Amino acid sequence: MKLGELTQRTRDIQEAGRNILTLQEILRAPKSRGGLGEILLERLLADSLPRDYYQLQHRFQNGEAVDAVVSIGGNYVPIDAKFPLEDFERMIASESEDERANIKRQFTRTVKKHIENVAKYILPDENTFDFALMYVPAENIYYETICQSDIYTSCLQNKVFLVSPNSFNAYLQAIVLGLKGLRVQSTAREILGRLARLQNDFNSFQRDYDTLGSHIQHASAKYDDASRKLTRFSDKLQIVSDIPQERLPEGSSDTVEGTEVRE
Repeated sequence: MKLGELTQRTRDIQEAGRNILTLQEILRAPKSRGGLGEILLERLLADSLPRDYYQLQHRFQNGEAVDAVVSIGGNYVPIDAKFPLEDFERMIASESEDERANIKRQFTRTVKKHIENVAKYILPDENTFDFALMYVPAENIYYETICQSDIYTSCLQNKVFLVSPNSFNAYLQAIVLGLKGLRVQSTAREILGRLARLQNDFNSFQRDYDTLGSHIQHASAKYDDASRKLTRFSDKLQIVSDIPQERLPEGSSDTVEGTEVRE
């Protein structure tokens, strides 16, 4: 490796280190962590769902706004991002078991408070489902939350499910399959509706066809009757035509009913 290339790589490493420190400083502020969680949530939704199936910063009638909602069949799944990083870092950095236990209890209280805050977005009268999702944008923090029985109990009581980037992606894939099923169901209803209209059209044609057939049968019967009458009339006419002339009354050849026939 050339000296110039080594120098450049050293500079790149130093720059990356400064960026990491800058990110850590940014994440120290709770508001910045919340904003980052919302950005990560938005990115995950954009990568997994069509834009028409989710909304960002959905506002309810009480003025509260949830980070996102996913629309399924006309109803909403509320999703809010929470990033309890500070307590988690303190717990990891703790040096004694007693200190760790105290911080862990604080971490549990913080997460349970977040769960209760997310639960307020469950508003079935405003077309939400009776559950919500709390998005934890870091896998290590999410793992710590699901290992706490108190947090799990709080989730069940408040009907709030915790999801991480990986597990939330699985949820979204299930939602995608559900949306495809809804589209198939909608298409099936449309097909059934068209079949019903075709059935009505067929029934109308069947009635007209039966009426036409009845008229044709009636006309055929009349035709057969007229044909028989014409045959009988032709037979009678033939009989009259075959009568010998000498058997006709005198003068019948020259006059008809007293009227002279002139040549």
